[in-house]
Amino acid sequence: MKYRTVFDIIGPVMIGPSSSHTAGAARIGKAARSIFGKKPRRADITLYGSFAQTYRGHGTDIALAGGLLDFDTFDKRMVDALEIAKQGGIDIHFHESDELTDHPNTARIRLEDDDGRIMEIVGVSIGGGKMEIVELNGFKLSLTGTNPVLLVLHQDRYGVVAHVASILAKHEINIGFMHVSRKEKGSQALMSIETDQPIDKNVESEVKALEEIHAVAIL
Repeated sequence: MKYRTVFDIIGPVMIGPSSSHTAGAARIGKAARSIFGKKPRRADITLYGSFAQTYRGHGTDIALAGGLLDFDTFDKRMVDALEIAKQGGIDIHFHESDELTDHPNTARIRLEDDDGRIMEIVGVSIGGGKMEIVELNGFKLSLTGTNPVLLVLHQDRYGVVAHVASILAKHEINIGFMHVSRKEKGSQALMSIETDQPIDKNVESEVKALEEIHAVAIL
């Protein structure tokens, strides 16, 4: 069930005009920034469906930029996000696509830092200011940001999942939902773990220190 309270339907406190085209878009951008873990140097954003058709009029471009700056939906700086991003050294490019997608409010965000590290996510705005991350670097996901999430990119080897779960258990963090996907046997795999308790930096550091771990992020 996507909506749990009336506030999920009304939408969040936000800089307008549209909960789906601005607040939802801002949260997609903010999630991308959180997963990337730092301010990007460049962002290439491809918009699909309704996003591509109306993004300038509805402020979707401003909202996505604000999210990449780590602004909340109600941050008054949101209206100047594109200029603030430019001044802050983030080179943002928007691209429109007529390719059909599963959801009309879809954005593909490709981020790059000064060291050449690249990350790509696909997010959809599902209404009422809510969003969902459905893809990360080619791995299929279903993340709403409602609960804390630990993302672990790792080598597909036996024991890795058990070691990560053991660290969470040691810190008395309960796993609400876990999904593990891989592109092929023995290659890279992605763990997506939703938890009932917040995940702090100590947990992140311990997971990063494990063998076969490539990257860790908290959403």
